[in-house]
Amino acid sequence: MRISAAGRAVVLAGILAVSPAMSAAAGKFPEKPVRMVVPLAPGGGSDIVGRIVAQALADDWGQPVVVDNRPGAGGTLGNGIVARSAPDGHTVLVSSSTMAIGPALYKNPSADVLRDFAAVTLIADQPSIIAVNGRVQAKTLSDLLALFKAQPGQYAFGSAGNGTASHLANELFRLNAKVDVMHVPYKSAGLAITGLLSGEIQFMVTNMATALPQVRAGRLQGLAVTSAKRVPSAPDLPTAAEAGLPGFEYTTWYGMLMPAGTPRALVSRVHADIARQTVDPRVAERFSGQGLTVHASAPREFSKYLAGEVARWQQVVAAVGIQKQ
Repeated sequence: MRISAAGRAVVLAGILAVSPAMSAAAGKFPEKPVRMVVPLAPGGGSDIVGRIVAQALADDWGQPVVVDNRPGAGGTLGNGIVARSAPDGHTVLVSSSTMAIGPALYKNPSADVLRDFAAVTLIADQPSIIAVNGRVQAKTLSDLLALFKAQPGQYAFGSAGNGTASHLANELFRLNAKVDVMHVPYKSAGLAITGLLSGEIQFMVTNMATALPQVRAGRLQGLAVTSAKRVPSAPDLPTAAEAGLPGFEYTTWYGMLMPAGTPRALVSRVHADIARQTVDPRVAERFSGQGLTVHASAPREFSKYLAGEVARWQQVVAAVGIQKQ
């Protein structure tokens, strides 16, 4: 598991943050199975992270944690389900960067990202991989950019849908590279990867949790990672800057939230449980195997981070020119 010394300190602080009084207040939790809403379809990064956390917490709590995929409207459908749930900790949300994009895209979202939720923790983040299928004659990112310039409008990327994080990541790539490529929206990240594998689309900027197993198996060609530095789980992949596209960086984050009004003691209890589980070697191996960097940040830190992300994506969406729906 890749986690800095500062990150380890944050995790340990989170584990110790629950006072005896708070532990007593949340001591009977959970009293029944916990519903974990993932507002995106199975197979994508949020689903993968959610299932890792769900299994770890179920083992810890002795109660089932049932992953409930509720895709639709760029994740806002699932957000609304959780926002309207009882604030008793038995319904939680595991979402991604897509959650911070929603406010910039929808005039009437089903929930207010900053008002209707209690932030629990930033679980992890990961860079994306710029990948192509085997039919594309590109061994490096420079090769791919040359193909784009030679044949404008002839290459397509896929995404989990219009306005999703995967869509905007690819739009940022397009803008940074100054190339003419097409967008093919799918209903999920998993289906977009299937389209890439089959040759329906030629390339994608897609998260490591989804693409890295395909790259390792030789079914996709990884050209670069979108982080500032190379990642230990894929050390042979250069960064986008190293591969010929300086200035392009992008990471996808995953976090847990509960309905607004959930008692602070319960939020702290769940954060501490997640923080403790993420440093368990068995759980840590599952995260690192997907190219994820664990954070398990404290609720207040995640709340501040989320507000910053909402503001950032407002600017990005405006630059790309996507109109609110």
